Amino acid sequence: MREITLSQAVNEALAEEMRRDETVFIIGEDVAEAGTPFKILSGLVEEFGTGRVVDTPISEPGFMGLAVGAAMTGTRPVVDLMFGDFIFLIMDQLCNQAAKTHYMSGGKLNVPLVLRTNMGATRRSAAQHSQSLHALVAHIPGLKVAMPSSAYEAKGLMKTAIRDNNPVVIFEDKLMYQDKAPVPEEEFLIPFGEANIKREGTDITLIGTSSMVQVCEKAAEILAAEGISAEVIDPRTIVPLDEAALLKSARKTSRVIVVDEGHQSFGVTAEIASRINEKAFYHLDAPVLRMGAMDVPIPFSPALEDITVPTPEGVAEKARILVAGEMIDAA
Repeated sequence: MREITLSQAVNEALAEEMRRDETVFIIGEDVAEAGTPFKILSGLVEEFGTGRVVDTPISEPGFMGLAVGAAMTGTRPVVDLMFGDFIFLIMDQLCNQAAKTHYMSGGKLNVPLVLRTNMGATRRSAAQHSQSLHALVAHIPGLKVAMPSSAYEAKGLMKTAIRDNNPVVIFEDKLMYQDKAPVPEEEFLIPFGEANIKREGTDITLIGTSSMVQVCEKAAEILAAEGISAEVIDPRTIVPLDEAALLKSARKTSRVIVVDEGHQSFGVTAEIASRINEKAFYHLDAPVLRMGAMDVPIPFSPALEDITVPTPEGVAEKARILVAGEMIDAA
């Protein structure tokens, strides 16, 4: 099977869906000739023209509102938000309009809209361009949230998102755009709400989101060399969440670490850990452990930034402690 980058996978998914359905269009800042600052959309304007790959003024609330209205009236917009940090600018359009329209119209209106944006630190982009804000929108009923962990996941989830009649937010990790993975040339879709067991294990479960799946996989390799068998699970989507798969693994291994790049407090790690504690409590040999980003603005300094997010070595160390049955240092 061929290998392509995550960037190429997203580009392919969009091109295939735009060829399949003429109501699909892309809108955002620098999406046409520039192909976005990360060059994800390069070449699409040449094929589909400026009527379907639409450059906008620097007005996130404006083009997001336009896309919501377009989705309500028969098209399927894909909104490109240059940085995930800019999501604060469009919260009303996304959370008060797109998320609620189907409910408030008594099911008469749909908002088949995709918001694709990015997340992730350690790119030296400082506090206003390095945040992972997926937990904010996951909190809002009416929105679906996908977090691809590879090129394969990125393509399959994007195609599913575009065909969904609900608003979907997709967060891509900025550092993964050039990562390669096997991706079939034939068409495929990845259903929402179906987790992927990346690695089978028996001693401990490592649940990771987005780039933290790779962190968990590397931690599992470290642990395997020490005789510890770690199961690695990628939820793929946090809304809907494949709770059944996570609980099944927790009951099997009896120990769980949840790893996410969002801030630790009130985030994805807390939600997943809480569900496992509630529904698999009597199968656990230790409390579910959470590992997220420090509750600080993301530093620009490389020496400081690198220690704010989970690492394979850090995950492996916590796993050793849980498997050994030792107490976790609260500090």
